[in-house]
Amino acid sequence: MTTSEAEQQTLRYPLPAPAALEPPVEWAGLRQRCPVAKVRLPSGDQASLVTCYDDVKQMLSDPRFTRTGEGSARIAANESGGVFNSEMAHVLPQSGEGHQRWRRSIAKWFTAKRMAALRPDIAAMAERLIDEMTTHGAPADLKAHLGFPLPVWVICDLLGVPESDRDRFARWSDALLNLTRYDQAEVDDAQAQFTEYMAAHVAARRKNPADDLLSALAGGMSDPELIATGQGLLVAGHETTANMIGKMVGMLLADRTRWERLLADPSLVRTAVEEALRFDANAGFGMVRYLTEDIDIAGTAVPGGTTVVCSMAAANRDENAFQDAAVMDLARTPNPHLAFGAGAHSCLGQALARTELQTVLEVLLRRLPTLELAVPAAELRRVEGLAVGGLRELPVQW
Repeated sequence: MTTSEAEQQTLRYPLPAPAALEPPVEWAGLRQRCPVAKVRLPSGDQASLVTCYDDVKQMLSDPRFTRTGEGSARIAANESGGVFNSEMAHVLPQSGEGHQRWRRSIAKWFTAKRMAALRPDIAAMAERLIDEMTTHGAPADLKAHLGFPLPVWVICDLLGVPESDRDRFARWSDALLNLTRYDQAEVDDAQAQFTEYMAAHVAARRKNPADDLLSALAGGMSDPELIATGQGLLVAGHETTANMIGKMVGMLLADRTRWERLLADPSLVRTAVEEALRFDANAGFGMVRYLTEDIDIAGTAVPGGTTVVCSMAAANRDENAFQDAAVMDLARTPNPHLAFGAGAHSCLGQALARTELQTVLEVLLRRLPTLELAVPAAELRRVEGLAVGGLRELPVQW
């Protein structure tokens, strides 16, 4: 693809990939010859796609720009335009001091120290789930048996909501993260049910506080803010990590020499998790930024009023930022990947996600050293129609 061809062509986004764990073939060409590409989103609206590491980091770190603005592109095919235009997104402050104040009130619950204290409980839950999976017998879907229920249990415990409602949370989360899977009526119905559920939980916590995050926040937030915070953490706290557990194990088993290297040297678990986050080619939609003024990106003048899609996954494969970027190096260090974003909007729960991923991998290596894929890696299927990337299932045997 030449620069002129890329400039004239409007690509359909998200870009298709040849296999569930493989990157879109266009990424390398876009990074080299068209770092700001025109794309058409599932909504039909147009945006600009940024794929180079330095440009994505710059866009995510620039405090002038936030996720939405007057006239910003809608991402989803339904009328409201997707999660960035949802009621949940509008209730919480998206920029400035209000956003920073909200982040500070949440962040104290997600410190590395607090997450380290959770590690024994996470490991014990992983053990129980693996016990259930092995009792079920091989082949088994590791996503359904371990990848999904573990992060849901963790975030439910943090918020003080019953883990037994996890199937409802999954349905509501999927609707909020819709790109093309649900129509507006289905999205509205899920949003209404989710809001009603969380409103009742917030009311119960105000009446009878407990040792959970929402009880702790109740004194400094209004009911709408508490409801939206609970919804946001439930969606982000289980969808992304649940999918990442499956993808991480899938990547490690797709070339089983990777798994065997970890068996031989479990001290590599921490760097292996970071490399899985960097190497993830199926990370989902990316993050959007709405330009409130004209700027220059990689020598290209981009006018104010443009919605920019930042592909962190494409940036994480940038050869200018990572030596041998197309190679999964389990010992890679340093590894300044952008999987959790950058700047003021970087992922609040990254310490929790790292703790869960590291702990699950440690337990799996110890409990199931003979673990392998039950189907060829090329037959793994991607999650479709949602803003998060993942595998529909991860069939394994041992």
